[in-house]
Amino acid sequence: MPARARHRTRSSALLLAATTATALLASACTGQASGGATDDPKARTTLTFWHGWSAPSEVKAVNDNIKRFEKDHPNITVKVVPNVTDDKIQQALRAGGSNSPDVVSSFTTDNVGKFCSSGAFADLKPFIEKSKVDLAKTFPEPRLDYTEFEGRRCALPLLGDAYGLYYNKDAFKAAGITAPPRTWSEFDAAAVKLTKAKGDSYEQLGFMPVFHGYESTPGHLVAQWSPTYFDANGRSNIAKDPAFANMFTWQKNLIAKLGGFARLEKYRNTFGDEWGAKHPFHTGQVAMQLDGEWRLGMAVDAELPFEIGVAPLPVPDDQAADYGKGYLSGTIVGIAATSKKQNAAWELVKYMTTDTDAVVNFANELRNVPSTHEALASPKLKLDPRFKVFLDIARHPKSNTTPASVNGGVYQVTLQEFGYLYESGKERDLKAGLERTARQIDTDIEKAK
Repeated sequence: MPARARHRTRSSALLLAATTATALLASACTGQASGGATDDPKARTTLTFWHGWSAPSEVKAVNDNIKRFEKDHPNITVKVVPNVTDDKIQQALRAGGSNSPDVVSSFTTDNVGKFCSSGAFADLKPFIEKSKVDLAKTFPEPRLDYTEFEGRRCALPLLGDAYGLYYNKDAFKAAGITAPPRTWSEFDAAAVKLTKAKGDSYEQLGFMPVFHGYESTPGHLVAQWSPTYFDANGRSNIAKDPAFANMFTWQKNLIAKLGGFARLEKYRNTFGDEWGAKHPFHTGQVAMQLDGEWRLGMAVDAELPFEIGVAPLPVPDDQAADYGKGYLSGTIVGIAATSKKQNAAWELVKYMTTDTDAVVNFANELRNVPSTHEALASPKLKLDPRFKVFLDIARHPKSNTTPASVNGGVYQVTLQEFGYLYESGKERDLKAGLERTARQIDTDIEKAK
């Protein structure tokens, strides 16, 4: 199971992460000069590695990965500290000192822009060049996109996430639907056909389209339109790129087709916790669910009373040839700029991110998507056969992610807040609303600079 916190893109969680990261920048540079890459990586040393995984099985997977590294690097001992939040990471990197980490893993790809621009994470370019790692041949392009900012590479992808469509095969069969939808028009038709009304509520809903519907966020959905968030000058492009208006229009229309916002919201309030056994897809309350690769393992573990289908999320009808793409995200890892053992730290980062067997073993244990080309194609992957859908999404040339920004995920929060207003009818003018939102995004970025 993955790091659940990184997928919770509710506005409050994103805003909190963005606010704490802003505080890091406001307190000035993290003191990169106090670190250094003058240590001998072959000398006997101890590294401190911080990560955010917390469940027992996750912690075991991390520890097993570290043990394999220590076996290959007998001179390096790694002290592993689990369940560390980005807030604590930022505080430690700001303070420095003997208790701060050498290597840091973060679930929040949104903060890469801050980690890079503030100097909190060391620049990896010298290490990469010295080790002759060919980034383009090693990692898919979207993974490289979310681990650098404005030409500064301060992180590498650890494990990845890919978002797709889960569907209830039994419900599909009962509704006479023979295959998962490939375009949004097919999806809408299936969602309507799968919906069973019950009074002013539902016995079964084809799909929950509202933006509070767990992973059905604007960022995850608009990826199917291949959007461009910022123009060449770094200014918000959401009011100019038709991808955004098209996504919001599609979502608003589907809400109407399924009974309206108020009715859907009332039903949504009956859903169980996203990470518990009462998830609405598990209980059969929804027949289709947008989610990441981790949901497959969770659903299998829950022993659902129906057959689970997995497919890529649909694409716009005029982009039917691009079917198979999806939204990508993942875990990042970098070297603390304050570390005095950066050469040894690089050995750990390089092992975890580029050693094919290490990546494959870690992916098998955490049931996440491998982050390198070779690991994605490895015959040693021991995952549910349906997991291949996510491997294919990760390899698809049109799969994409949300770009890094100097103020982290603030621009995504702003876009999502507009989405809440538009879907509920509180904002009726889509064009004007997107233009106002774009101006706010630009203002926030300028302030962060």
